[in-house]
Amino acid sequence: MPDLTIPKALLESRGNTEEGLAWFASLPDRIDRYIRDWDLRITGNAMAGMGSLVVPVDVAGGTPAMLKLQPVDDETVGEAVGLRIWDGDGSVRLLDEDPDTGVLLLEALDPSRDLMAVDDEEALDVVIALLARLTAVPAPPGLRTLSDIAAQMVADTPAALPKLALPEERRLVEYAAGAVAELVGEAGDRLLHWDLHYENVLAPLPGSGREPWLAIDPKPLAGDPGFDLLPAMYNRFDEMVATGDVVKAVLRRFDRMVDGLSLDRDRAVVWTVGRVLQDALWNVEDGFDRLDPHRSAIGMALLGRS
Repeated sequence: MPDLTIPKALLESRGNTEEGLAWFASLPDRIDRYIRDWDLRITGNAMAGMGSLVVPVDVAGGTPAMLKLQPVDDETVGEAVGLRIWDGDGSVRLLDEDPDTGVLLLEALDPSRDLMAVDDEEALDVVIALLARLTAVPAPPGLRTLSDIAAQMVADTPAALPKLALPEERRLVEYAAGAVAELVGEAGDRLLHWDLHYENVLAPLPGSGREPWLAIDPKPLAGDPGFDLLPAMYNRFDEMVATGDVVKAVLRRFDRMVDGLSLDRDRAVVWTVGRVLQDALWNVEDGFDRLDPHRSAIGMALLGRS
């Protein structure tokens, strides 16, 4: 009998609010509903990411799939929109959805095979190639925009600055906000994944005939592809530290991504540091007085270069 117990990591990430607890309480009935309505059969134990529960299933005829359950919020509301537009071209394929609840039925990929187990150079090449394809598509009307997100970040920065303990991190955040403010009106119109790091690229199931690597778990928005670089910049950061020159390693990875995506380097610096700013503001909102050290190191390296 498959184990549908909610994994601890998911409970910890979403169980600290009334809304989160209510969503967890709804899951058993919700799973039963979609198993019935979409004619599915549960085939494995429940798995979890940071914000969703994923249940392995078979659809009618025995085709393997994944039932993904997640609350509808600013990040998840556009996932089906992006997946529908990409239609499996570089991304996991969307099979069905319920927009009211955010529940998705996705093609099954191999959760045991992601880019963390691949040589770093090869893994980065895969991410660059996927980003080039995904961000080549214009974003549809109605999707959340980087312009709006950036404007809110700039507005939130003055209140956050005094809450940061280190002067150098305050300077980084202040500079990032100023640079982002200059590009708010030129924030781009491409369909962004927003969270394409090594663990969000999975291999297909053997014999599926699909390409070797596919992107999962997008948080789509309309914007400049430079805003999509940071997640892959901090993957396997320990390997960059091991080189003995973190700044050089950061800039080398950044250069490869900028060149591979044919981006304007100055704009890419601003939007990558803008992602550092976004993470810093989230840290402050969560009560921390320090930036994530990897994000901080990346921001410092890019600003030292620019």
